[in-house]
Amino acid sequence: MSNHINQQRRLVLRGAAGAAALLAGGGTALAAGPANANPWAEADRIIRYFAKPLNFRKQDFVITAYGASSCDVVQAEAWISFTDRGQVSTPAPGAKDCYPAIAAAIAACHKAGGGRVLIPAGNWLCAGPIVLLSNVNVHLAAGAHVYFSNNPADYAKYGEFDCGANGKLTLSRWEGNDCLNYSPLVYARGQKNIALTGEDWTSILDGQAGLPFQGDPDCWWSWKGRVRKGIDHVPHTDGKTEVAINPINPASLAEAAPHLSAEEANRIQGGDKDFQSDVHLLRALGEARVPAEKRVFGIGHYLRPHGVQFIDCAGVLCAGYQLNHTPFWQHNPVGCRDLHAKGVFANSMGPNSDGFDPESCHRVLIEGCQFNTGDDCIAIDSGKGPDIQYGPSQDIVIQDCTMQSGHGALTLGSIMSGGIQNVYAQRLLFENKHWKTDPLSIAIRLKTNMSRGGFLRNFYVRDIKIPNGIATKPSFYKPAKGSGIPANTVASGAGAVITFDCDYDAANDTMRIRPPEVHNVHISGVVVGNVQAQGGSYSCYQPLVVLGPVAANYNGAGTPDIRPVANVTISDCDFGTPVNGKQPFYLYNARDIKLKNVKLGAQIVNQTLSS
Repeated sequence: MSNHINQQRRLVLRGAAGAAALLAGGGTALAAGPANANPWAEADRIIRYFAKPLNFRKQDFVITAYGASSCDVVQAEAWISFTDRGQVSTPAPGAKDCYPAIAAAIAACHKAGGGRVLIPAGNWLCAGPIVLLSNVNVHLAAGAHVYFSNNPADYAKYGEFDCGANGKLTLSRWEGNDCLNYSPLVYARGQKNIALTGEDWTSILDGQAGLPFQGDPDCWWSWKGRVRKGIDHVPHTDGKTEVAINPINPASLAEAAPHLSAEEANRIQGGDKDFQSDVHLLRALGEARVPAEKRVFGIGHYLRPHGVQFIDCAGVLCAGYQLNHTPFWQHNPVGCRDLHAKGVFANSMGPNSDGFDPESCHRVLIEGCQFNTGDDCIAIDSGKGPDIQYGPSQDIVIQDCTMQSGHGALTLGSIMSGGIQNVYAQRLLFENKHWKTDPLSIAIRLKTNMSRGGFLRNFYVRDIKIPNGIATKPSFYKPAKGSGIPANTVASGAGAVITFDCDYDAANDTMRIRPPEVHNVHISGVVVGNVQAQGGSYSCYQPLVVLGPVAANYNGAGTPDIRPVANVTISDCDFGTPVNGKQPFYLYNARDIKLKNVKLGAQIVNQTLSS
């Protein structure tokens, strides 16, 4: 890994790493205040805050005035999901690169005190990231289609940090850990009063992530390294994925983190046979508190960039556009304050194509958006391991949105070491219109584990419609040794309408030292319809799975305080007809799960459950 970093930038990164070290105790240092006596009044207060729109100078900076030219497009075969091919449009050979013009227009707009950078109707090739600056609104007119180059090198040319052979990289965050990497397609850091907007859903930002690289059968999505036996799927070249052993990575953590004692390095690395893969190395560097300036990826590595990532920004608007085919998560604002997402269509079916993942953000309103995703539609996060310098995600309202395909329609975690609190969701339609071929896996999903830890509290949900049910085939949890949980009994991966999964993906984390805390969750007004499935008409596999923290997976020092999932109410819900009618509820390490006026087929349940 290169150490050739611009010296002027070291202090910026060192400050973030220092803050992470101070907060490294698992993310539960903040005092747990009492639940709000009137939670929906608090939700209304957050909504009212966004009634006043962001203000930008009334001046347009049209990209054609800075040298941009629209291009012709041709049809090409590409992957449109992990398992489906299709014809897509792409810039014709010889198309002019509009990156310099867009960057120049943004710079001029910012220098003038702000305004609107206008991308007119037409097709535009952008071979590099769109980087927003304070007081700038980048706006796509109706019919504007921005095609981001699918050449990875174009996102390692313009970053702030010169990392030698790894490229000029950007300070990013990847699955909750800070690193220097390829730039996200749209990016900002430390800016105020910024907006990314479109006129309507014909205003398209296209990541082209399923289009094969030039002269190569691989594409951005290949870097996932996923295999599905017996099914045609996105191919990948052995050794060129995020999970493959990368020979240019250090062979041991002791080499990458010389500040650790041999005992500390061995403990973090553990027996991880995949330590030299990019994804496992980054996790280890985070646990070792290696400064972000030394977590260098980019060229020669396979961590895919996000579609839109704003870091440490205040006053952020995302509105009125469609985002397609992103390499990785579609939207990932990190450490942002006063974030409003309105009328966005997050439409990417590739691996890890989460729709909108606010991470350690404060005061957020997500409304009127639609999600069709290859992973979670919305996932609220707050950093992983020691990388929690931005604090918890809190004061978030989600309303009037529609979800189609995805792993979880509304998800909290699993990257939540900094904690999540005060989240309100209402009037959501989990339409799941692709239920026959690509059903929604879980409706409401809360997930963490002993490594990610954190707290999840004060989560309120009401008025959720799920007319086409969710997945009726379960995906089962693999129990930890010594847990006493039989195999093939916990459908925490798919099939439950509401899932609490406090042992999510634990096998991939070596440092399982942060017991999570989950309490004060209140869900009402969920109505689930039946669809014709194998053997009958069903709504889901089972309505509720509560897998509390699993003590057998803790590998830290001493005897931890491992608390059950507690103070949960589920009321006035109709869960339709579950496949597993004999065991509609699964509980492990859970206390005071209150069911009030809950309908299962013709049965009404009023019961308090504990395990």
